[in-house]
Amino acid sequence: MLLYLLITCVPFLIFLKSLPLKPLPSWATEMRLLSPFFWKEISFLTISELTKYIFSSGFLFQIPSKMSMKRKTVTCKVENVEEVPEMSVLDLPELALECILERLPPDALCSMAGVCTSLRERCMSDHLWEKHMKHKWGRIIGPVAYTAWQGHLATRTEFGNPKQAKQKGLLRILSLGWPFSWIKSKADDNFKQKSSLPIHSVMAWYLALETGRFSFPAQVYNRENGHVGFMLSCYDAKISYDPRTDTFQARYPPHGSRAPAIENGVPWERLRAPPVDTPHHDLHISDCLNELRPGDHVEIQWRRNKEFPYGWWYGVVGHLEPCDGNENYCRCHESDTVVLEFNQYTPGSRWRHTTINRKDHGEEGNEADGFYGGIRKLSNEEEISMWRRLWPSEVLE
Repeated sequence: MLLYLLITCVPFLIFLKSLPLKPLPSWATEMRLLSPFFWKEISFLTISELTKYIFSSGFLFQIPSKMSMKRKTVTCKVENVEEVPEMSVLDLPELALECILERLPPDALCSMAGVCTSLRERCMSDHLWEKHMKHKWGRIIGPVAYTAWQGHLATRTEFGNPKQAKQKGLLRILSLGWPFSWIKSKADDNFKQKSSLPIHSVMAWYLALETGRFSFPAQVYNRENGHVGFMLSCYDAKISYDPRTDTFQARYPPHGSRAPAIENGVPWERLRAPPVDTPHHDLHISDCLNELRPGDHVEIQWRRNKEFPYGWWYGVVGHLEPCDGNENYCRCHESDTVVLEFNQYTPGSRWRHTTINRKDHGEEGNEADGFYGGIRKLSNEEEISMWRRLWPSEVLE
């Protein structure tokens, strides 16, 4: 047995001696020399008691600095991950997200639409864009313009293929006029396919107006830069917006054989939505003749000759010659004859006043004085104040 033990152990001892072992560090030597009673005492401590004992005894500081620093760094990394959780705007409650989107201007909504599919669907919602449409375009966009927009969509050949139209979508509309930085950054083929814009959406209509791609019917006060022959009148025109100057181009209907007149730089305050849907060459059917009284504000159609389109001219209902204007004795509203006054012209001018028949009114006039057509009574104070703001600084001849 002894011989067997020698044969087994001696080669192993020789092998250990041949190993290039490094000396143990000083702290390991000190740990090795600790009393067995120390380890016995430690074994009965709980983890919390052990931690407290280590710090109070200074034992922790006997561990090499490299080990302690490494341990502290790992701990900091774990703490940082736990303290900064990832969060998306889509994690907000639905009502809070909706309130944020409702307060965004149009350019910010378009930028948000390029973030992801979920936000794109929300940012293209009609109810968000209806507010922007009403705020910016509501005063000059009316039912006539909406009908023209529907016809515009129906006649466009590129919309014959719905899939092709959607692929052009949002980027094509925006790239024509709106300098949004996200258009360039997202202009890859994959994004083009995903950023389809429904052609019948309010957003599509808003952007078509904003970029000037869609010309719509409206009316222009004091046409042709306030030419003296058109003072206190309002004429139909095809309007297109210029986003660079924040003004409009107006293309007026042709006068007989003349080419259409074009006016550039028309400001917002000289535009309005057509109050009626009567085409500019047709006689408007008057529905207010029986209620007209002296002092009422009116607009009446007038044209130079029958080849010209009608324009709407501002005037007021006056008194008949025998009447002195006393309200207590005035019976002008009972007469079949109605006097219309255009006080922007000097007394004695052939344009100063005209008369119409209350019961049998149609187009009245001649080639010398022009032709008067249908009448609108103005009950909206905003319309009346607009005419007053346009009143010429000098009386017209």
